[in-house]
Amino acid sequence: MDIKSLVNITSRAWSLKILALMFSGVPGRQAPLLAATDASRTSFAASLDHLIKLGLLERNPGHGHPLRPEFRLTQEGSLAAETADKIIASVPNDDGFVLVQRTWTVPILALTAAPQRFSEIKSSLVPITDRALSQSLLLLEEREWLRRDIATSQRAPHPIYRAVNAGKRINRAVALDS
Repeated sequence: MDIKSLVNITSRAWSLKILALMFSGVPGRQAPLLAATDASRTSFAASLDHLIKLGLLERNPGHGHPLRPEFRLTQEGSLAAETADKIIASVPNDDGFVLVQRTWTVPILALTAAPQRFSEIKSSLVPITDRALSQSLLLLEEREWLRRDIATSQRAPHPIYRAVNAGKRINRAVALDS
């Protein structure tokens, strides 16, 4: 999976959870998926529509009622669902899942296997704003999923960020394509 795809998938709160549930065998109908996610109907519907637009889910032809359709993973969706399942399994508890639902958490952790500067992370996540990146880095550092060190090897010291603990497990689960 590349970073652009990861950013697109994680831009909706329940996308990773829906993909992971479908990968683990939960039926592709709205009622079982909605019950398993504990999401509101509105945010669940937005995430489901988003996954369809990305081409990761499709309606299962010939199955389901027109008002209660059944969905299935596309070929590309199966690969994304396997990754989503690994990411969800890497989260230590439900409290950690709240952080994974945030738009930039997983992409930032995916980029920080090796120490990265703020500017390197920002340039890899083109649509992110300075404020969103700063807030995400702070939350990840507070949760101890990311470590901030000061590099003094150059003339001007600068902070570098690296995934640790659960952040490192999520980083390994993503396995970005180069």
